[in-house]
Amino acid sequence: MAMDIRRMLVLVEVARAGSLTDAAARLNYTVSAVSQQIGQLEDEAGQPLVERRPRGVTLTESGQAVVRHAEQIERAVQAAHEELGEISGLRRGTLRLGTIPTVTESFLAGAIAAFRERHPQVDLRVHSAARSDIGHLLASREIDLAITWTREEEESSGAAGARTELIRRDPSVLLVPAGHPLTGRRSVRMEELRHEPWIIRTSSNVLALLQDACEAAGFSPVVSFEARSYQEAQAMVAVGMGIALVPQLSLYSLREDITVVTAISPRPPARRIVLARRRGERLSPAGTAMGTILLETGRAWKAEQG
Repeated sequence: MAMDIRRMLVLVEVARAGSLTDAAARLNYTVSAVSQQIGQLEDEAGQPLVERRPRGVTLTESGQAVVRHAEQIERAVQAAHEELGEISGLRRGTLRLGTIPTVTESFLAGAIAAFRERHPQVDLRVHSAARSDIGHLLASREIDLAITWTREEEESSGAAGARTELIRRDPSVLLVPAGHPLTGRRSVRMEELRHEPWIIRTSSNVLALLQDACEAAGFSPVVSFEARSYQEAQAMVAVGMGIALVPQLSLYSLREDITVVTAISPRPPARRIVLARRRGERLSPAGTAMGTILLETGRAWKAEQG
């Protein structure tokens, strides 16, 4: 029969006190309750653990062995309490954050700086990945928290297996080369773009946003170039390969030889930038703190950038 850890720790107090009466006082038990605990522990051990004497008790050889192991357990429990206290107080711990590149290039730097200033002893690790990989990283527990995006029609469901909270709406803008007929226009309607060649970033999710916007305007887009990044897309727009519909967050580093048309009628397609975590699980104190900072920083960046 396995021995009950709580009863083993009672035996430790008896050994330290030297009597059942003094141990009971330390534990805030009655003497009979301590005696009963020791008796039950002896039943579990199958041998006597204490010798009762006129002036207190002493441990048998078996009792001494149990106390040695119980003290190891006691030290482990105390260490666990101390470590949990340090983690909850953000004096230690590790936080693994996943992010998409457009967030890395925009407001994430401010969030990281704020987190490190407030919680310098937390080991923060950041993994940048495509939207399609973020869900896998969360599910496999390679990251604890993520910034990703969903399409607006996914608002109710969010990312599969994840609980999401909106940070900001990220509307798309139109990039055209310098000298293009749309340069200087205050607004443009999607149906005016039916004959334009398109440059997209290589991603089925990004392509779906463009296709939905074009189909709503009554045409299918003709893609002339698939870029591996939004910076590459800007370069191809600049040399006249086509026009591009890109998220506003991707304009953090904007080339001088392209023009941005921000007013797309009737409403530009947009992404929802969200904070994602595993559904049904509680975040660590570090994760909670970073989540708050990301929400604050992302929303403030939106206000500053217009």
